[in-house]
Amino acid sequence: MNSKILIIYDYQILFEILNEIKEYLNFEIIKSNKNEFNSIKFDQISNYLIISSKKQKNFDNCLVIEKVPIKLEKVIEYININFLKNKFSDQSDLKIGKYKLDLNSRKIIFNNIALNLTERETNLIIFIYQKGNVSIKELQKKVWDYSNDLETHTVETHIYRLRKKIKDTFDDEKFILYDNNGYFIN
Repeated sequence: MNSKILIIYDYQILFEILNEIKEYLNFEIIKSNKNEFNSIKFDQISNYLIISSKKQKNFDNCLVIEKVPIKLEKVIEYININFLKNKFSDQSDLKIGKYKLDLNSRKIIFNNIALNLTERETNLIIFIYQKGNVSIKELQKKVWDYSNDLETHTVETHIYRLRKKIKDTFDDEKFILYDNNGYFIN
């Protein structure tokens, strides 16, 4: 089975054309319509692309080809470029709870709402997420490369500001929490 799957959504003519040359393609093709679409197990597909003749609401990784006629080589080129973009994007994204952290653009995203982060905020989130319960001292050493003159409220202030940004953008007061064992991401 191919690691790349092209889902052709309500685009019968394109499916027929690609199906005729499928042994020459470097991706698997699946035909889908509105009724069949919900049965696709997207959580089991690592690299997929949906192609349609019309813009579809709530579709991730969707390539729309409206302007026809178009050369078949061009269509395959668009498909391959989008598969490459998906692969690159997957390598730069980190799932943190209900959020997606885009490491390339330093944005945290939820429900198509994105919040820009500083490099320090991004590193802070990654470290707390990967480590679990983290003390202020540990954050000083690992995220701030520890400085003897760094005061503990520098770390606390950064966390306070990050919590505020997340609350203001996503209305989430429980993203970074603190207990006796240290800071952790909920």
